[in-house]
Amino acid sequence: MDEPVLLTGAGGRVGQAILRGIGDDYEWRLLDREPLPAAKVPDGVTDADRYVADITDERAVREAMEGVAAVIHLAGDPRKTAPWDSVLRNNIDGTQVVMRAAVDEGVDKFAFASSNHAVGGYETDDRTPDLYRTDDDYRLDGTELPRPGNLYGVSKATGEALGRLYHDEHGMSVVCVRIGNLTKDHPPREYERGQAMWLSHRDCAHLFDRCLRADYGYEVVYGISNNDRRYYSIERAREALGYDPADNSADYTFEGEPKDGAAESDGGDPGDGIGPDGGTDPAVTGKPNFPSDPDTPTDGA
Repeated sequence: MDEPVLLTGAGGRVGQAILRGIGDDYEWRLLDREPLPAAKVPDGVTDADRYVADITDERAVREAMEGVAAVIHLAGDPRKTAPWDSVLRNNIDGTQVVMRAAVDEGVDKFAFASSNHAVGGYETDDRTPDLYRTDDDYRLDGTELPRPGNLYGVSKATGEALGRLYHDEHGMSVVCVRIGNLTKDHPPREYERGQAMWLSHRDCAHLFDRCLRADYGYEVVYGISNNDRRYYSIERAREALGYDPADNSADYTFEGEPKDGAAESDGGDPGDGIGPDGGTDPAVTGKPNFPSDPDTPTDGA
């Protein structure tokens, strides 16, 4: 891909997992609502390709969009407890602004960061906790209707619908990735649900790389690693995108330690701005984009 890739929400957990995995493979435009420290920016990304803007600012978004071939849209309020006024502005209105600008610019591919919370309502009392265990064969495969478990999930389901519209009406290739539980170096510790939907950093980077390289029309796929416990199917991600995840939460103990013979998945530098559970470290990165949510490091994206 010769033209740049626009990455919104570049300073967040998912954005940083992507940039640390495939940051050298593309020409990037990075957009975030706050300035990115140097530690969060790949070598070769100039100041001119770093945009500080709110995604509801249509003029700024269109400026950042000019000349790009693809978009990975991550920006928004990531809190599963986010109130309606925030998800409406940041997750729904903002996504509409970014998608509309992409269509008008003639962008070829658009990867939208959806969430497990778009289908959280399927985790009913009679299905859990068996749903999170290896002997349960219940699967969600992306063909089911959204069933949000909170207002954040509603906003992500709305983003998926916007992607459907812009694919059908304008031919833009759109993939919606229902991201599971992103943590670094190990699966979530002592948390069945999180281990069932674990997404390692390297599998996250690989998945979004496939979103940029594969040919597709409109797709909804699950963004998790190759976990034995999974109740989300990754078959469509394999078939449509060529996704081939390397990690499996079964290679770790329930406490998150590698089992004998299993290598830790991601490595990592304690000074890289990512906290121990994949969240931002305020001491390194400064003020986060949104107030911290106790569930954010281990649940949702």
